[in-house]
Amino acid sequence: MIYRAFRQAIFFPLIALLLASCLAIDLETGFDRSPVIHQQIVDQNEDRFADIDPLALNDEVKQMVDAFIPADARDERKVELIQNLLYDDEYLNIQYSDERTHTAQEAFYAREGNCLSVMNLYIAIARYVGVQANFQTVRVQPSWDRRGDVLVLSEHINATGRFGVQKRYVVDFTPEIALQQMTSSIITDQEARALYFNNLGVEEMIQGNLEEAIVYYKNALFLDPELSIAWNNVGATYRHQGNLEFAEYSYQMAFNTDPTNATAINNLAKFYHRQGDTQLAREYSRAIERFNNMNPYYHFAQGRVAYVSD
Repeated sequence: MIYRAFRQAIFFPLIALLLASCLAIDLETGFDRSPVIHQQIVDQNEDRFADIDPLALNDEVKQMVDAFIPADARDERKVELIQNLLYDDEYLNIQYSDERTHTAQEAFYAREGNCLSVMNLYIAIARYVGVQANFQTVRVQPSWDRRGDVLVLSEHINATGRFGVQKRYVVDFTPEIALQQMTSSIITDQEARALYFNNLGVEEMIQGNLEEAIVYYKNALFLDPELSIAWNNVGATYRHQGNLEFAEYSYQMAFNTDPTNATAINNLAKFYHRQGDTQLAREYSRAIERFNNMNPYYHFAQGRVAYVSD
């Protein structure tokens, strides 16, 4: 996702919003989950990186926050001050970078990060000063770019919270907040943690470190077994390794857990084409065409958008 040098906190009255419906892809795959294959992919019974806390702040960070944000300030004022601390030129002046996903503490020292990195830092600080803050995923127009031989779709995440029972706020960098509020979903800290390890897996895959990528994807799937993008990404990695059975299963799981995941179906179409099953590949390709014709978010991409597309 291209970072825009724009940030704002928007305050909303707490009213019921009609969320824009997400179109499902019209395709019967006949897929059944295999306990045997599933257990071989998600083969851990604990978080392998329990020592990593994306929201941890050390004493140095806390001391700067304490000096900058009065403890008795109203929550609305605290949100403004956090914005100033993170992004103003005379303070941290954090810049966008999609090279690496950071923890909150890493983003503080690096003075840069992608959307998830910066939201880790924002939410950690907000909670430290007593402001309610949660992660929120946002559907926006797909933005994808090629990194070596990997095509990557950047999804978006921001922060939201409430001021009492009457107001809520959203902190974001993009000017399309009004649209995004119609297509957003609050997620748990554990789901955000899964996204963090998914991102680390993508970064390792881009570098060609496939074994390391799989370790991170597996940890993401342990934390959130229904994380469709991690299933797609681990499938792409297995395909690169030549493990076609696991690749197909993972791609199918990606679609099974999210029937709007055009990337998974696109990858499956190419997978079956490589396997010589042109009839099945054509069926999957046609499903993508129908989906793109109905979905404005994916129409321009002609079925080629990808979280990780091989």
